[in-house]
Amino acid sequence: MRYPVLAQYLARLADPAATPSSLWLDAAGRAHGRFFNCTMTSVFHPVRELAGGAAVACEGLARGISAEDEGLSLWRLLENAASDDESVELDRLCRMLHAINFFRQPECDRLDLHLNVHGRLLSAVSSNHGHAFRRILDALELPASRIVLQLPAATPQQNWLLGYVADNYRRNGFRFAVNVGSAQEGLALLERVRPDLIRADARAARDAAGLARLLGAAAERGARVLFHHAEGPAALAALDEIAALAGTTPLVQGYALDQPRAALPATAVLAAA
Repeated sequence: MRYPVLAQYLARLADPAATPSSLWLDAAGRAHGRFFNCTMTSVFHPVRELAGGAAVACEGLARGISAEDEGLSLWRLLENAASDDESVELDRLCRMLHAINFFRQPECDRLDLHLNVHGRLLSAVSSNHGHAFRRILDALELPASRIVLQLPAATPQQNWLLGYVADNYRRNGFRFAVNVGSAQEGLALLERVRPDLIRADARAARDAAGLARLLGAAAERGARVLFHHAEGPAALAALDEIAALAGTTPLVQGYALDQPRAALPATAVLAAA
């Protein structure tokens, strides 16, 4: 493993005589965590270049594990039950769990790690967003520069808060993504908060001309556009049309290409269907 401090930490987690922790390893070396008496682990959903299918990143997702229901989204289970403070605790636990499960795999060397930021954190954390996570990464000697934090969609009333949070993450060494509902919103955020990545829903990619302008404007500023929820051939065909209009290729993620898995993709390029 190229991260020796992480290797030492994993060895301690695997030691049955070690101090009890909210994290532990299974027999395969996969890290698990516990929150609200729920056991969870990580799965990773690849992000690929639309042209050629090369994997460039993976999004870390928390999944609950039980004998009755393996793979349940833990956030869906707890988002209405947890308080703001508990949501912050769960969000940080998930980020740490995903970072461990990502960087322990040798395939991580050619990929970035995308991590969700839960909407409650925009207002629940008072200041210096990203500082606590950066301290964890520094302690394990893991590269913050390889991580893209996905900010939740913001209401117009939260625009000032989105800019404040984005600036905090940038100052703590992270890249960040914004979620947008339209090409116009993406262009506005590109100008105002200068994201590294713009996430748009492939299921709503109907404004081909507007989205092509967004791709071009993002490329001029060194940013990328990622279309998520690409769920079938029709969605991929629509994205091909947008890419042709823009003269540049977006990133794409969805079940049309991959299922979320515990293991990172073993090959850089998706095999042709």
